Amino acid sequence: MELVVRKADLLRELQLFQGIVERKNTIPILANVLIETDGDQVKLLATDLEVGLRSRCQASISKKGSLTLPAKKLYEIIKALPETDVRIEEDKSGVKVAADRFDSHMQTLPREDFPTLPDGTGAYSATLPRDVLKHMVAKTQFAITGEDTRYFLNGALFIQRPDSMSLVSTDGHRLALITVARDKARSRAKSNDEERVILPRKTLLELGRLLSEGEGDIQYERGENHLFFEVGGRLLISRMIDGQFPAFERVIPKGNDKRVEFDRDRLTSAVKRVALLSNERSRAVKFQIDKGKVEIMSSSPEFGEAKEVLMVDYAAAPVTICFNAQYVLDFLGAVESDSIGLEFKDEMSQAVMKPIGAEGYDYTYVIMPMRV
Repeated sequence: MELVVRKADLLRELQLFQGIVERKNTIPILANVLIETDGDQVKLLATDLEVGLRSRCQASISKKGSLTLPAKKLYEIIKALPETDVRIEEDKSGVKVAADRFDSHMQTLPREDFPTLPDGTGAYSATLPRDVLKHMVAKTQFAITGEDTRYFLNGALFIQRPDSMSLVSTDGHRLALITVARDKARSRAKSNDEERVILPRKTLLELGRLLSEGEGDIQYERGENHLFFEVGGRLLISRMIDGQFPAFERVIPKGNDKRVEFDRDRLTSAVKRVALLSNERSRAVKFQIDKGKVEIMSSSPEFGEAKEVLMVDYAAAPVTICFNAQYVLDFLGAVESDSIGLEFKDEMSQAVMKPIGAEGYDYTYVIMPMRV
């Protein structure tokens, strides 16, 4: 194989593979990216067997072929090169990667060892609006656990209905749920039935990266064991998590009869400041809610204590609730509204945080109080 490709074009694609390729894995070929020629383009593919990404870029092909190269090391080399053309050429001793006055030889692994990934049929089951999906991913991905032995919790539940779609994630201590109304004229879903699939945490992270640039709708397809997202000419392939997602509807409290509204920026700043002296392990901050004010407090044996008072409109009975500061900040960082509402019942029951005045979607964040 022999080809010439623009540095900027190749670098843009290789960058997208960095989150997929694992630094440590037991199968050496999974550290490599598969490079194949296709007409006047070069096709790239990387996978960790759970998530895969296919992409392509323009190239000048002198000799057709396919090969594999270490994805992270190739990315580092291309990134360090000046803005110029990059030559990739296979010879008997390996693969030559050269540009300008730079010359290198890289070790390759047999193309035959690279796993075969399924192809989508192209018969997409739904068209998803990019901006909507980007919002949904950003508002739920932080609440997925990465270490739970319950495999089905290491992902987010994606629900598609004829008139709406939802994404929900939980780590057992909090739950993030966003529901967006669906434009039936644009959705082009094949069925009127509700569809539920669990997307792995890594799939959501990579989908978020792909959605952050470009424009145009996303084509979505559900295969037998895999999901396919076509995003701006790139294809994200994800294995489905086989499991029963928790009955999240039961977790959302119905009897929270007390409510406080906060200015989002003011609350964010206060929690950040007070949390600096919280216990490093628990990250606990107390919300002491009383008539007309909320006192946010923290303390730790090593560092001391801190508090900040926010003036609010509240006239019900006093309540003191303790939260993990990071869980509160994750929510505040995900919403755009100027004001947020905190709904609660007592010190021990689940509280709910919601943006106020957010248009176009319904966003609910359930957070468990801490016992301190």
